[in-house]
Amino acid sequence: MVEILLWLLVAVLVLVGLAGVILPVLPGVPILFAGLWLAALVDDYLRVGSWTLILLGVMTVFAVAVDFLASVFGAQRVGASPEAIWGALIGSVIGIFFGLPGLLLGPFIGAVGGELIARGGPARATEVGLATWVGLIVGTLVKLAVSLAMLFIFIFAWFW
Repeated sequence: MVEILLWLLVAVLVLVGLAGVILPVLPGVPILFAGLWLAALVDDYLRVGSWTLILLGVMTVFAVAVDFLASVFGAQRVGASPEAIWGALIGSVIGIFFGLPGLLLGPFIGAVGGELIARGGPARATEVGLATWVGLIVGTLVKLAVSLAMLFIFIFAWFW
């Protein structure tokens, strides 16, 4: 009975993790990794071993880093000021505490605010804010690709 409950928990973690990759309210990739690790543990690491889990862990760290830095790279791409880049990073972190609206608007507002402080031009600040938001979208797509690759690697290791 305990094993069945653990497998149900694996399914919930994997599904919630995948949802969290798209919905920025949840830390999707770490939850996905937890589900995959739990599946390996329940199977007593017979099908999925330590090297696969280390690879999946590295991929998780990469995806989390991309999640935090994507909007910053978007701002850098259009030559944003250092203040705008810091604003995007700070907005990303603060946005976590305000749910979905904060996660979507935090980097934009931070970048716009930082650019206004640095250069004072609203048109330029808006351009930097939009580039930051595009970076956020690209980051989400990268997280999705990494998550699907993690699932593929896990499934491959499981059946090989």
